[in-house]
Amino acid sequence: MSISQELLEILVCPKCKGDIHLTPAGDGLVCDACRLMYPIRDDIPIMLIDEAIKLG
Repeated sequence: MSISQELLEILVCPKCKGDIHLTPAGDGLVCDACRLMYPIRDDIPIMLIDEAIKLG
């Protein structure tokens, strides 16, 4: 099971409230503005700023 398109359309970055997109591998949601990736675990997006992975 993957994240539904409807859910992707309403989710925003919790830090800047900007748009996010799914990684090509489907393992996270990326905010390009903040350069953060929010991981997806067991088909659940972890939308906590403290859990986000900084992108280089």
